[in-house]
Amino acid sequence: MFVRTGDDTDALAWVGEGAGSVTESQYTILKAAECNALTPAVSRAENHHELVAQGVTLIASEERAGGRPVGAAVRARFKTYERLKRYAAGVARTLFDTAELTRAIDEIYRFPLTQTAKDLLNMHLKADISDEMLADAVMMLRRDNRLCVVTEDGQGREPRIVCSLGLRPE
Repeated sequence: MFVRTGDDTDALAWVGEGAGSVTESQYTILKAAECNALTPAVSRAENHHELVAQGVTLIASEERAGGRPVGAAVRARFKTYERLKRYAAGVARTLFDTAELTRAIDEIYRFPLTQTAKDLLNMHLKADISDEMLADAVMMLRRDNRLCVVTEDGQGREPRIVCSLGLRPE
Protein backbone atom coordinates (compact mmCIF):
# COMPACT_ATOMS: atom_id res chain seq x y z
CA MET A 1 0.00 0.00 0.00
CA PHE A 2 0.97 3.62 -0.52
CA VAL A 3 0.32 5.72 2.58
CA ARG A 4 0.85 9.40 3.29
CA THR A 5 1.69 9.68 6.98
CA GLY A 6 0.39 12.35 9.32
CA ASP A 7 3.45 14.49 8.66
CA ASP A 8 3.04 14.18 4.87
CA THR A 9 5.82 11.64 4.39
CA ASP A 10 5.06 9.07 1.69
CA ALA A 11 5.57 5.42 2.60
CA LEU A 12 5.11 2.07 0.90
CA ALA A 13 4.43 -1.17 2.75
CA TRP A 14 4.18 -4.76 1.59
CA VAL A 15 2.36 -7.04 3.99
CA GLY A 16 2.18 -10.77 3.36
CA GLU A 17 -0.42 -13.33 4.36
CA GLY A 18 0.18 -13.77 8.10
CA ALA A 19 3.86 -12.94 7.68
CA GLY A 20 3.76 -9.23 8.54
CA SER A 21 6.10 -7.07 6.52
CA VAL A 22 7.53 -8.79 3.43
CA THR A 23 10.17 -6.10 2.82
CA GLU A 24 10.85 -2.49 3.72
CA SER A 25 12.71 -1.83 0.46
CA GLN A 26 10.73 0.82 -1.40
CA TYR A 27 12.39 -0.21 -4.67
CA THR A 28 11.50 -3.90 -4.19
CA ILE A 29 7.87 -2.98 -3.44
CA LEU A 30 7.63 -0.83 -6.57
CA LYS A 31 9.21 -3.54 -8.73
CA ALA A 32 6.77 -6.17 -7.35
CA ALA A 33 3.80 -3.90 -8.14
CA GLU A 34 5.06 -3.05 -11.64
CA CYS A 35 2.70 -4.03 -14.44
CA ASN A 36 1.61 -2.80 -17.85
CA ALA A 37 -1.74 -1.76 -19.27
CA LEU A 38 -2.41 -5.29 -20.56
CA THR A 39 -2.01 -6.97 -17.16
CA PRO A 40 -5.40 -8.49 -16.35
CA ALA A 41 -7.13 -7.45 -13.14
CA VAL A 42 -7.88 -10.14 -10.59
CA SER A 43 -10.42 -10.16 -7.79
CA ARG A 44 -9.46 -8.75 -4.43
CA ALA A 45 -8.40 -11.18 -1.72
CA GLU A 46 -11.05 -11.69 0.98
CA ASN A 47 -8.70 -10.31 3.66
CA HIS A 48 -7.46 -7.36 1.56
CA HIS A 49 -8.75 -4.71 3.96
CA GLU A 50 -7.29 -6.51 6.99
CA LEU A 51 -3.88 -6.63 5.28
CA VAL A 52 -4.12 -2.91 4.44
CA ALA A 53 -4.99 -2.13 8.08
CA GLN A 54 -2.01 -4.21 9.20
CA GLY A 55 0.26 -2.28 6.81
CA VAL A 56 -0.98 1.13 7.97
CA THR A 57 -0.47 0.06 11.59
CA LEU A 58 3.06 -1.09 10.73
CA ILE A 59 3.92 2.22 9.04
CA ALA A 60 2.44 4.24 11.93
CA SER A 61 4.35 2.23 14.55
CA GLU A 62 7.64 2.64 12.65
CA GLU A 63 6.99 6.39 12.42
CA ARG A 64 6.39 6.60 16.19
CA ALA A 65 9.38 4.37 16.97
CA GLY A 66 11.85 6.90 15.74
CA GLY A 67 11.69 7.17 12.04
CA ARG A 68 12.80 10.55 10.78
CA PRO A 69 10.24 12.86 12.44
CA VAL A 70 10.49 15.58 9.82
CA GLY A 71 10.40 13.47 6.68
CA ALA A 72 12.90 12.60 4.00
CA ALA A 73 16.24 14.41 3.84
CA VAL A 74 15.43 15.82 0.39
CA ARG A 75 12.28 17.60 1.54
CA ALA A 76 11.90 21.24 2.51
CA ARG A 77 10.73 20.37 6.02
CA PHE A 78 13.79 18.27 6.86
CA LYS A 79 16.27 20.70 5.30
CA THR A 80 14.67 23.71 6.99
CA TYR A 81 14.50 21.95 10.36
CA GLU A 82 18.16 20.92 10.23
CA ARG A 83 19.37 24.36 9.14
CA LEU A 84 17.32 26.13 11.80
CA LYS A 85 18.60 23.78 14.51
CA ARG A 86 22.15 24.58 13.41
CA TYR A 87 21.38 28.31 13.29
CA ALA A 88 19.75 28.24 16.75
CA ALA A 89 22.80 26.49 18.21
CA GLY A 90 25.05 29.13 16.63
CA VAL A 91 23.09 32.06 18.06
CA ALA A 92 22.42 30.51 21.49
CA ARG A 93 22.58 33.07 24.31
CA THR A 94 22.71 36.02 21.91
CA LEU A 95 20.20 38.65 20.86
CA PHE A 96 19.10 36.37 17.97
CA ASP A 97 18.21 33.47 20.31
CA THR A 98 14.48 34.17 20.56
CA ALA A 99 11.49 32.25 21.86
CA GLU A 100 9.87 32.85 18.46
CA LEU A 101 12.70 30.95 16.74
CA THR A 102 12.42 28.09 19.23
CA ARG A 103 8.64 27.87 18.73
CA ALA A 104 9.04 27.86 14.92
CA ILE A 105 11.57 25.02 15.09
CA ASP A 106 9.29 23.05 17.41
CA GLU A 107 6.31 23.61 15.12
CA ILE A 108 8.27 22.36 12.09
CA TYR A 109 9.28 19.27 14.09
CA ARG A 110 5.72 18.48 15.18
CA PHE A 111 3.55 19.41 12.19
CA PRO A 112 3.58 19.21 8.38
CA LEU A 113 4.32 22.37 6.41
CA THR A 114 1.57 24.15 4.51
CA GLN A 115 1.86 24.05 0.73
CA THR A 116 2.67 27.78 0.76
CA ALA A 117 5.53 27.18 3.21
CA LYS A 118 6.85 24.23 1.17
CA ASP A 119 6.91 26.30 -2.00
CA LEU A 120 8.54 29.34 -0.41
CA LEU A 121 11.09 27.35 1.58
CA ASN A 122 12.02 25.22 -1.45
CA MET A 123 12.62 28.42 -3.39
CA HIS A 124 14.80 29.83 -0.59
CA LEU A 125 16.70 26.56 -0.17
CA LYS A 126 17.43 26.38 -3.91
CA ALA A 127 18.65 29.98 -3.79
CA ASP A 128 21.01 28.92 -0.94
CA ILE A 129 20.07 31.84 1.30
CA SER A 130 21.81 32.26 4.65
CA ASP A 131 20.53 30.50 7.76
CA GLU A 132 19.61 33.90 9.23
CA MET A 133 17.49 34.79 6.19
CA LEU A 134 15.89 31.33 6.29
CA ALA A 135 15.04 31.83 9.98
CA ASP A 136 13.50 35.22 9.17
CA ALA A 137 11.39 33.68 6.39
CA VAL A 138 10.20 30.86 8.68
CA MET A 139 9.27 33.25 11.49
CA MET A 140 7.40 35.48 9.01
CA LEU A 141 5.43 32.46 7.76
CA ARG A 142 4.67 31.46 11.35
CA ARG A 143 3.50 34.97 12.29
CA ASP A 144 1.12 34.88 9.30
CA ASN A 145 -0.15 31.38 10.27
CA ARG A 146 1.19 29.98 6.98
CA LEU A 147 4.04 27.78 8.28
CA CYS A 148 2.49 24.51 9.43
CA VAL A 149 -0.81 22.67 9.47
CA VAL A 150 -1.38 22.74 13.22
CA THR A 151 -4.19 20.58 14.53
CA GLU A 152 -6.34 21.52 17.51
CA ASP A 153 -5.29 18.60 19.69
CA GLY A 154 -1.60 19.25 19.06
CA GLN A 155 -1.12 15.99 17.20
CA GLY A 156 -0.25 15.44 13.56
CA ARG A 157 -2.90 14.32 11.11
CA GLU A 158 -3.91 10.72 10.67
CA PRO A 159 -2.20 8.67 7.96
CA ARG A 160 -4.09 8.49 4.66
CA ILE A 161 -4.22 5.48 2.39
CA VAL A 162 -3.50 6.75 -1.11
CA CYS A 163 -3.62 3.38 -2.84
CA SER A 164 -3.68 -0.30 -2.00
CA LEU A 165 -2.89 -3.13 -4.36
CA GLY A 166 -3.18 -6.86 -3.96
CA LEU A 167 -0.31 -8.92 -5.35
CA ARG A 168 -0.84 -12.54 -6.33
CA PRO A 169 1.72 -15.07 -7.50
CA GLU A 170 1.72 -15.70 -11.25
